[in-house]
Amino acid sequence: MTTEEIRKEDENFMRKALIEAQKAFEEGEIPIGAIIVCKGRIISRAHNLTETLNDVTAHAEMQAITAAANTLGGKYLKDCTLYVTIEPCTMCAGAIGWAQIPRIVYGASEEKRGYRKYAPQAMHPKSSTTCGILEDECKELMQRFFQHRR
Repeated sequence: MTTEEIRKEDENFMRKALIEAQKAFEEGEIPIGAIIVCKGRIISRAHNLTETLNDVTAHAEMQAITAAANTLGGKYLKDCTLYVTIEPCTMCAGAIGWAQIPRIVYGASEEKRGYRKYAPQAMHPKSSTTCGILEDECKELMQRFFQHRR
């Protein structure tokens, strides 16, 4: 694949993650969506459920990892790519690392709680990260959510 083809594929899958984030928004959850793709096919879709489940660990990434592991029948997601609308937090980065996801693509950075600031080593050492895919759309949804809450 060319760089341009990869970018278009990343944007396509990030749009799917944004659909999940919009679901979270509509449910009163912090609007973060995630999908996991394996060999070109979406194997899990998730969004934040921390309020719904009354569970601080029910982040979109954690939900997506659990669903993908169940789909594949194993805890390691070595042939997968995680797409998430906002930079993962430290907790999620640790789970992503333990799941050995080789590629992480996210939309907007998270300055307050993002893993890059606090635990960049949490990701698996062989993982690659692509950031800024549909960044404006991802950021705008978060900003709109917090404007409505204030």
